[in-house]
Amino acid sequence: MTKPRQEHGGGTSAAADKQRKIQHEQDALDHAQAKEGAAKGKSKPPVQAGTREHPAELPAQHLQKPGDESALQLKPQFLAPDYEGSHKLRDCVALVTGGDSGIGRAVAVLYAREGADVAIVYLSEDRDAQDTKRCVEAEGQRCLLIAGDVKDAAFCQMAVDKTVQEFGRLDVLVNNAAFQEHSRSIHDITEERFDETLRTNVYGYFHMAKAALPHLKRGAAIINTGSVVGLEGRRNLLDYATTKGAIHAFTKSLAHELLDQGIRVNAVAPGPVWTPLNPADAPADKVAEFGKHSDMGRAAQPEEISPAYVFLAAPVCSGYISGIVLPITGSIGAI
Repeated sequence: MTKPRQEHGGGTSAAADKQRKIQHEQDALDHAQAKEGAAKGKSKPPVQAGTREHPAELPAQHLQKPGDESALQLKPQFLAPDYEGSHKLRDCVALVTGGDSGIGRAVAVLYAREGADVAIVYLSEDRDAQDTKRCVEAEGQRCLLIAGDVKDAAFCQMAVDKTVQEFGRLDVLVNNAAFQEHSRSIHDITEERFDETLRTNVYGYFHMAKAALPHLKRGAAIINTGSVVGLEGRRNLLDYATTKGAIHAFTKSLAHELLDQGIRVNAVAPGPVWTPLNPADAPADKVAEFGKHSDMGRAAQPEEISPAYVFLAAPVCSGYISGIVLPITGSIGAI
C-alpha cells in the first residue's frame, strides 16, 4: 500500500515550490550571462574610481634588487596632481624610511605639500632618492637624504639624530622600508633569508621607533606600512607575510603603550601597488598579472595610497584614532 504523503504545517510545500522557482529563474539568468561573457571573450574591465585613470596593464619586467624606480618601464604615478594641500602638517618634520621610491616617495611628496619638511631614509638607490628630494623641494619644503640599512640599530639612531639636528624636531615617523622575495615552499627559505626579511621588516621598524620616541611630543604620529598579506597570508610570501602580520601586532601594542602620551600609532595595509618592490621580486610574466586578482582588477598606484598616510599623520584628521590597521586593498572584505 502506498504510504500517504506527509503534510507539513505553515504552507511549507508552497514555500519550497516558490524557492525552487526563484532558483530556476536565477539559473536561467546565470546561464544567459555566462554565454554572453563567453561570446565577448573577455572579463570585466578594471575599476577606475579616482579623479584620474590609472594604468590597468603592467609591463612584464623583472628588476634587480633592491629595485630602482628609475628603471621601471612604466613609471609609477605618485605626484597626485588633483590633491590640494591645506597645511595639515605645517611646520612639522617627518622621517620616512624607504622614502626614495614607491609608497614612501608618494608619502614624502604629500607631506611636503601639507607643509612638512621630510627626511628620507633609503638603502642605496641614490638616483631615486635624488628624484624624491627634487619633488619634495618643488613643493617648497626641505628634504634630507640619509642612506643606510635599517637592520642596524646604530644607523637608525643616527638617522633620527641627524633629522632632529637638521630640522630641530620630529613629529611623524613613517616605517616603510621592506624586503620581499617570493618562494615556492617553506623549504626554499633558508634561515639566512628568513633573518634578512625579519630584520629588515620588523627589527627596522622597532629600531626606528625606539630611536624616534624621545623626540616625539603629544600629537605626534608613528605610521607603519603593513600589507594585505599580513591580514590574509600568502602561500608564496611566507616570510614576508609573517613580518607584515608582526607589524600589525607591533602597531597595536605600541599604540597601547603610547596612548597616555598622546602619541598615535597606526598602520596602513596596502594591497597590490605598482612600486619597484614587486618587479624586484616576481618573474616578469607574474609582474604583468600583478594586481589583476583584486576586486578592482588592477594594481593601485602609489598616489592612491599616500593620502591615507596624511590622514593618519595629521592630528586635525585622526586625533581620535590609534591602533588601527587600515586596509587599502582594492578588494572588498580584506579583514
